[in-house]
This record gives sequence, structure tokens and C-alpha cells, in this order.
Amino acid sequence: MSPDTTKKRWLSLFLMFAAVAAGAAALSAYVLTSVMEHKQEAKNPFFRVVEITDDTGDPAIWGKNFPLQYDRYLRTADMVRTRRGGSEALPHTPTDADPRSIVTQSKIEEDTRLKRMWAGYAFSKDFREERGHAYMLEDQIYTERQKVGQPGTCLNCHASTYLIYKELGTGDIVAGFDKMNSMKYDEAKTYAKHPVACIDCHDAQTMQLRITRPAFIEGIKALKAAQGVADYDVNEMATRQEMRSFVCGQCHVEYYFKGDKKRLTFPWHNGVGGEDILDYYNEQGFKDWVHADTGAPMLKAQHPEFEMWNKGIHAQAGVACADCHMPYMREGAMKISDHHVRSPLLNINKSCGTCHRVSEEEIKARAENIQETFFSLRNQAMDALMDLIDDLKAAKDAGRPDAELAAARELQRRASFLIDFCEAENSTGFHAPQESTRLLGVAINYARDGQLSVRDPNYKPKTIAAHEAAIAAKAAAAAQKGAEAPAEKKAEGQTVANDKPNSATTL
Repeated sequence: MSPDTTKKRWLSLFLMFAAVAAGAAALSAYVLTSVMEHKQEAKNPFFRVVEITDDTGDPAIWGKNFPLQYDRYLRTADMVRTRRGGSEALPHTPTDADPRSIVTQSKIEEDTRLKRMWAGYAFSKDFREERGHAYMLEDQIYTERQKVGQPGTCLNCHASTYLIYKELGTGDIVAGFDKMNSMKYDEAKTYAKHPVACIDCHDAQTMQLRITRPAFIEGIKALKAAQGVADYDVNEMATRQEMRSFVCGQCHVEYYFKGDKKRLTFPWHNGVGGEDILDYYNEQGFKDWVHADTGAPMLKAQHPEFEMWNKGIHAQAGVACADCHMPYMREGAMKISDHHVRSPLLNINKSCGTCHRVSEEEIKARAENIQETFFSLRNQAMDALMDLIDDLKAAKDAGRPDAELAAARELQRRASFLIDFCEAENSTGFHAPQESTRLLGVAINYARDGQLSVRDPNYKPKTIAAHEAAIAAKAAAAAQKGAEAPAEKKAEGQTVANDKPNSATTL
């Protein structure tokens, strides 16, 4: 090898080494820069582009500081069906009364038994599949049910109401809440500018989750009192994980309009179970309407997702609503809650896969199997209720005295409410499969017992006697516990208060 060749070879090796070293240095610099940037992102979960205050209601302004969350929030306008839920877009010819060009499928046309269950009530005129949060105000304004003249109370769960409360109450949200409830819906809606928005769930300065609906504040206080926890203040005593369900429970619940002022009230004074709530309504002597075919005093269940979730395995395991419907997602170094609120079946990997280490196909099959089992039993319960309505109507039309039909009407009221309680919550039995099927079984018993009562005026309904015995036993147990355990109540209250890291701000 000549000296020139040797020199060239060493020069080539040197240049190659230099290139490798330079590349390694550049890669190291890139990695270090990226790590520094991600650390900085993690330290700063948002960049304050605009000032947000407790009077900033427009979510688009919040979106300047939180563009990732706002972009996902806007996607609640998506319309996608699952096998037993969700909604698909159906064309609609706009009219002066209803300018919508797209609506969802009508539930009462899909199953006309619902019309009969609600005969004489507004829901028998119009009841459609629910859409995402983006449509909650629009669909409330243009539903056919508005023709009967609804109260302003309806706006509590169909609009961003925190600033409405402040405006109407001159800063006092409870006073504003009372004033809005007393209004006619047409007047109250003039104050509404947005569907549920950032300010309804987050403190504008700290971004902490918070409860802004007085009905929930009062309802959860009554529920805690029934559980032995006195003077419960949800915004002071709830844990952050509890708040990730409580903010949803402000609207996704059973409720009624109390008294002439139509005050929104959550009926949790005996508990959140279907029968607990039914008992509360009976104690109050409350009815929503009188059934057009039978003359029974009826109850309309609303959308008790929060109550049913409370009875399910996920709640018992400490899984919050947001864990499944707003699962965490990564954007760079930031971990945020997915504000595209939707069915977990449309986001199985992130919603379910965090805990369930099986394939998406298997998770979907399990969920749909639960829903199909529920739907089958729900149909049997609906058939039983229709049979009772048939018998009651025939007896009423034949001129049977009211006294002879009173027990059967009470059984219709109970069966109908428990079926509706399961039907109206939007999981097709998934939130609490065992509780849902148990309630439907109880409802079938009520309906069949009601038929026996219609056919034999001397028949004493066994289901009513059994239920009254259960109530008496529960009251006796509560009285015994109250007499024995003031110290225990204090301990429960301390447990709640001490578990309070509602501080981190992952929107």
C-alpha cells in the first residue's frame, strides 16, 4: 500500500468518525432539548393566552388557553351509534317551529309501547335518542314536548347555567337558581347562550373541578345525611376522584320539580336506588301526571345514570364517570382528560383497556352481551306492563269503582317507574347489570300482581305487602343504628374530609 493510499484511508476514517460524532452530538442535543421541552410542558399544563374570570362563560375563550381540551369538547357534535345506544343523524325538514336539519331517531316510534306507558304525558309525543353535549340546548328548545309549556327548571341541565344563576341572583347562585326555576321556559331560555361549558365544572382561576348546580349540592347533602354524614359540603369535602363523577351527576340523574315554584329537587333522601326514590315520591305524595288510559297517578323517571352507576361494580371499584367517558390521553408531555365525552364503546382502548387487559373485540362482546340480556328482560317487563294497562283500562271502561282499582293503579305506578328507571338511563343496563335486571324483575312482579288485583277485588297484592315489610325493617335498622352510633357518624365524616386532594388540575 502506497503512502498516499494509507493517508487517504486514515483521512476517510477520520471524516467518518467526525461525522458519527457530530451526528451523535446532534442527536443528544435533540433528545436533551426534547426532554427539557416536555419537562417544561409538564410544569405548565396550559399557557395563559387570555384572562379567564368567574364571569367568562364562552367556552371558545377558555379554548384559547386550553386548545386541546376545547378541540375535543367541540367533537361532542359527532353522531355515532353503538349497537344499543348513541345516535345517528337523520335528515329533518326545517320549519319555523323547528329549524333543525338533522335530528335523531324517535324512540317512541321504534317502540310504540313507550307511547302507551306515558299516555297522557308529553313524552308520549316526542322522545328521541340523545345526542352529544353540543346539542343539549338546541334539542331541548325544539322538542315537541315544549308545546305543553315547560318550566324554566328544564334549563338547569340543558344549558350553561352558572352565569345565569349569578345574573338572576345578583351573585347569589341559589337565589338565581330559585328565580330561574319559577320562570316559564320561553323566558328562561333567553338567558341561555351555550350548552354545558367549562365554567359549569371548573373554577376559572385554579381549574379545580367544582359543583355549580344547587340541586346537586342539596341532593348530595341529603344523601350523605341518610348515610349518617351530617352537614356535607360537596365542594369542601369531596375527593378529586369523587368530583370526577359528581360533576356529571349534576345533570345525569333522577329529579323532580317540587311545588308550585317547580324547584329542581334530587330525590335522594332515602338513597339513590330505584325503590328508595319511589318510596320518597310516595312519601311526598308526588305524581308527574295521571295516566290517560287507566287513571293511575304516574311517575316519569328522567335519566338516572349517576344513580345506576352508584349501584354498579365500577363505582364500587372507585372508577369515576370520567375514567370511562373522558379517559386520560397523552398530548406530548401533558396528560389531559378527553373532553370528547362519549360512549366508552367508541373508545375502547383508552376507556376500558387501561384496566381490562383483553382485546377490544372481547371487551365489546362482553358489553354488548350485558346489553342484550338487559334488553331482553326489559322487553318482557314492558309486555307485562302493557298487559296490566290493558286489564286496568278494560275495568275502568266497564265502570269498576275507583276503590276497586286503587291497588292495581299503585302497582302500575310502581312497575312503570322501575321500568322507566332502567330504560331512561343511557347505558342499556351496563352501568349496573345486576341491579338493572333485579329492578326489571321487581317491575314484572308488580305488573302481574296488578293484573291479579284487577281480576279479583278481594285479592291482597303480595308485592305491596312485601315492600311495606321491607320498608319497616329498614326503618327499624336505621333507628337502631342511630341510637347506637353517634361516634361512628363522626368517624365517617372525618374519613371523607381527610381524603381531599381535589387540587391537581388536569382538565
